[in-house]
Amino acid sequence: MEALVVEMQSGVKGSEQKLNVTSVPYVITGKDIVAWIANKFKSNTEEAQVLGTMLVAYGYIYPIQNHKKLVLCNDASLYRFQTPYFWPTQKWVAEDSDYAIYLAKRNIRKKGMLEPYEQAHYNHLHKWLNHKWDFIVLQASEQYKAGKERQKADRVVLDCQERAYWIINRPPCRTHSAMDVGPERLLDPSEEEKITFDQYRRMNIFYQQTIMRSRVKSSVSLGALVKYVTTYKNHDPFLAPCLPSNPWLSDNDSYWTLNMRSVDVPTKMRVERWSFSLYELLVDLRGRDDFKIFLKKEFSGENLAFWEAAEELKWGTASSMTTKAETIFKTFLAPGAPRWINIDGRTMGLTVKGLEHPHRYVLEAAQTHVFLLMKKDTFFRYLKSPTYKDIQKKALSPEAHNFSPAQIEQNAQNRSPGIHPIILWQQEEAEKARAAAASAPVDVKAMMSKVDRKK
Repeated sequence: MEALVVEMQSGVKGSEQKLNVTSVPYVITGKDIVAWIANKFKSNTEEAQVLGTMLVAYGYIYPIQNHKKLVLCNDASLYRFQTPYFWPTQKWVAEDSDYAIYLAKRNIRKKGMLEPYEQAHYNHLHKWLNHKWDFIVLQASEQYKAGKERQKADRVVLDCQERAYWIINRPPCRTHSAMDVGPERLLDPSEEEKITFDQYRRMNIFYQQTIMRSRVKSSVSLGALVKYVTTYKNHDPFLAPCLPSNPWLSDNDSYWTLNMRSVDVPTKMRVERWSFSLYELLVDLRGRDDFKIFLKKEFSGENLAFWEAAEELKWGTASSMTTKAETIFKTFLAPGAPRWINIDGRTMGLTVKGLEHPHRYVLEAAQTHVFLLMKKDTFFRYLKSPTYKDIQKKALSPEAHNFSPAQIEQNAQNRSPGIHPIILWQQEEAEKARAAAASAPVDVKAMMSKVDRKK
């Protein structure tokens, strides 16, 4: 980029232009830069403009009029070449103290009328560098006095150069900066790579392990990929249309209403997806509820209950981790637990030992073991059970909406605000609390004491 800029300085002709009432020397236009780059690389205008925009983004060329817009416009917009002192490859670190001096100098010259993002940076640096703020203001005052002794054209040019440098290295908030990565190369392509003995040894071990590793045949992996695509083709929103309509295009929320968490009768597409894998069944909360009904009939719901408890421990808050781990141990793992799960002794020993110092993934091994047990046995029995077949028969098959442009416009005008996710989450938590209260064991003595008090 630097070689290109040096060649461009002698190739693109500049002229003196008036900026407000001051004449600025050697100013070039955006269309002249684009034309020179296109002629240099024998490229079209779009490619030349992209390359010019990259030079502006890295600070080799800076705009004079709209300094915040770090792009190269293919028109009569005015630009200047940045002095090599401010080039990014000069390794001049943009320190906070230098930026504070620059903002203090602008604050003196503008009499407190900084731009909003500059004022925010100024206030932050004033608080951050409060211990040496007097020195910063003194330096800014001296630079301001020295700048007033220069000619007006030179003063304007220097101000534009400094502003262009800091707009790149201290950009406004939520603005992309090319200097986040930087233009420097991590490797020199002309340098010969020297490999040490330790690197050769590591490469030898890696290649030996690679040769010994078993690999899947290409035909097997491609067959699995084809099977996956065939299975999920009708459920991919990019490949198949949403039924009854895409709510983002038609402004009709029927699709969301039919696929809510607590819907009584799900759609056929949703029920069909449950049969793909146990993971798909458990991820869909409506399918998980249906799976619970089946397990309740078979008196084998402890595995799913343990899996859900492990998920709550994994994704719950850190403050409740110890309490949840203790409850899981008493409910599922302790000798004589009310809902004891059947896992192998090694996994049980590791899990019980890990619960002495619980963390989020302490139940990972036991949860995986229980998941595989359900996947190999319970899941296939559920797909053949009357519970799943009944829900298949009752499942809805919505017809596609064919809205006219006028109807789509009317849907947009009558669009409902919808339900906030927090409200849905609160409803789900209330349902969980009610279900937990309903499944809790009844204390007969407490009930009898309440009856006696009433009498």
